[in-house]
Amino acid sequence: MRITLVLALATALSAQVQPSKPADQDLPAPIKVDVDVVNILTSVRDRRGALVPNLEEKDFTILEDGKAQNIKYFTKETDLPLTIGLLIDVSGSQRNLIDIERNAASQFFSQVLRKKDEAFLISFGEESELLQDYTSSARLLSEGLNHLQVSSGVGGIGPGPVPTASQPRGTVLYESVYLAANDKLKSEVGRKVIVIITDGVDEGSRTTMSQAIEAAQKSDAVIYSIDYYDPSAYNNGFGISFGGGGGEGVLKKMSDETGGRMYKVDRKHPLDQVFRELQEEMRSQYAIGYTPANDAKDGSYRKIEVKLSNKDLKAQARKGYYAIKPDAR
Repeated sequence: MRITLVLALATALSAQVQPSKPADQDLPAPIKVDVDVVNILTSVRDRRGALVPNLEEKDFTILEDGKAQNIKYFTKETDLPLTIGLLIDVSGSQRNLIDIERNAASQFFSQVLRKKDEAFLISFGEESELLQDYTSSARLLSEGLNHLQVSSGVGGIGPGPVPTASQPRGTVLYESVYLAANDKLKSEVGRKVIVIITDGVDEGSRTTMSQAIEAAQKSDAVIYSIDYYDPSAYNNGFGISFGGGGGEGVLKKMSDETGGRMYKVDRKHPLDQVFRELQEEMRSQYAIGYTPANDAKDGSYRKIEVKLSNKDLKAQARKGYYAIKPDAR
């Protein structure tokens, strides 16, 4: 999906707002130390689902296409810089949830962002809108959240939007993920996370789910999806649910393929609790890098498997990567 207007606007907005990067000497050891290194972010949980933060390199084995690889570096990720793209569904079906999303996300940013972290904010409905470009300021992100509103479906150029079509469509979930991964995160260095709050229903994207996942994989971004929907939005007065979590499988696939996790919001598991759990997970990751034994940059997809010496533990990591040249990413 290549829409010149989208790319031009995204680039222009980024150039206008994006702050200068700190000097290299101010940063901890970066994740990307070599263009030939494959980087994996992984979380580990025990049988009860609790995070396990105290493992060592010897506890991990990395397989690429079934063959063991030599680990080049290993580190715990609690303090390394983090870049977050928060994508919030503002389609009509989310109308009654926007205030809750706004308050919970504002609190999340105030708690999770540290000095060297950055975040940006995109809303999506019948178009995608960049509400706040890269910033380390929780205050600016909260101000961006104040602009969340139900998507009107009016196309064209307005203050701050990144239009995805000149005509109203539906809920452009896949296009928004693609935009965040390909146009915002691909050129960034370090840990990169896309957090999506949505019911998982896509209507009208010109990008497929597979293309959205591929863009995230090529940008080394991990997708965390939050399945949040309003049952009343789907009843249509007949007691029949046309959505109501019908996108749960979509969200789980996008998260699983990129090494993330899907969270489900319900009465016993409110959104603010989900954000607390997400914050804990992002601060309990391991970064593992290896140089592939197969060094061909042929564009093929390579499967990755993270195994643990303790069979009672389970690693959560991306399923693979594309072996492409850096300038083709």
